Amino acid sequence: MGLSLPDEAKGLPPPGIVNRNSVWLGAIGWFSAMFHNGINNRPPLKSGVHRQALFATIGWFIGYHLSKIENYTYAKRDHEMIGYIKLHPEHFAPKEKRTLAEVVEPFHPVR
Repeated sequence: MGLSLPDEAKGLPPPGIVNRNSVWLGAIGWFSAMFHNGINNRPPLKSGVHRQALFATIGWFIGYHLSKIENYTYAKRDHEMIGYIKLHPEHFAPKEKRTLAEVVEPFHPVR
């Protein structure tokens, strides 16, 4: 599959701009720029602010597109699983419903 999405993935709703992958990879990009400043004996927060913004933006962009790939992968897997369940209902027979009293064993305290 690679990093490109097929045309059927365009039917899915887009992920939110703020999602866990974007936040994590944006933070990793920002920290990597600060780490590079620290290694080169420059003030980590004050120098190279343009690089910090660039790395954070690149990380955010990559995280957003990874979220799109993740959503498509899970949607495809769910679609295949639901199709299998519909084709083979004998493997997924509903269980009889039991009350909680039938499930829980009686309590006998030990002293």
